[in-house]
Amino acid sequence: MLQYITRRILLIIPTIVGVSLVLFFIFAMAPGDAITANMDPNMSVETKQAIREKYHLDEPKTTQYMYWLKGVVTEGSLGESFYYKRPVSEVMKDFIPNSFILGAASLILGLIIAVPIGIVSATKQYSFFDKFFTVFALMGISMPSFFFGLILIKYLGVQLNLFPISGMTTPGSAYTGMQYVLDVLKHMILPLIVLTLGSVGGWMRYTRSSMLEVVRQDYIRTARAKGLKEKVVIYKHALRNALIPVVTLLGMSIPGLFSGATLTEKIFNWPGIGPVQLSAVNNRDYYLLMGINLTLAILVLIGNLLADIIYALVDPRIRLK
Repeated sequence: MLQYITRRILLIIPTIVGVSLVLFFIFAMAPGDAITANMDPNMSVETKQAIREKYHLDEPKTTQYMYWLKGVVTEGSLGESFYYKRPVSEVMKDFIPNSFILGAASLILGLIIAVPIGIVSATKQYSFFDKFFTVFALMGISMPSFFFGLILIKYLGVQLNLFPISGMTTPGSAYTGMQYVLDVLKHMILPLIVLTLGSVGGWMRYTRSSMLEVVRQDYIRTARAKGLKEKVVIYKHALRNALIPVVTLLGMSIPGLFSGATLTEKIFNWPGIGPVQLSAVNNRDYYLLMGINLTLAILVLIGNLLADIIYALVDPRIRLK
């Protein structure tokens, strides 16, 4: 196991370099640059050229990439954001935690709701319960998040005035401690409902299909033939194996906690990384895009590694070599 983990970690390094190379040249092929997108139209030609020289934008693309890679390796710097005029790492540090809070809450709540429903739906296949929640799951998966979000804003936020419809905290507030936590939780409710509805459908269907596959196995038939109670068969023998794919998928869901939900965060004006990525595209802020996407690529690789390790831990039949 230790040798496998060490080898996978070492393989992450060239993979990250390859991903960074692909990302850089994809962004480099886009028309325009950060200077033309953000500079003052009245700026003199000399000033424009000085800014281009400062950021090496007058150099060939390969040279620009080497300057950027050198900064990452030697200084641990992802570059400077053209739009925010700050280091990329500082910009990410301001927004990624907010996306993580919302994403983690949505994931946890979605699992708490979806997994039990998926198990019961599988054990009562084609019953009213199963059909009802199958329709519910498909509605949750297919309903556009921006549309559902606008409905919640109109009825729960504006007409009934039950929840805040914008931001992460109350404007002008100076809450601290538990008051601050409660204020954030109150502002989280509507975007959390939107994200959870979408995730519940997916997790429920995944749990249901996995459970149905397991309960058809021979060892489950044998357990029932022995006269074991149905609850013992389901929750002691079937459930553990049915949750293996779910746990594996959970490991691969880690990057999504940090990437943000762009549409939902934009609609509710949640200060997450999603709208930042969108503004970075509009402003040709390629260093910021590079930093965000490279971080997500690293998280994907780590998530895949964790998924493999978790798979081996929960299923003794798997041996990592």
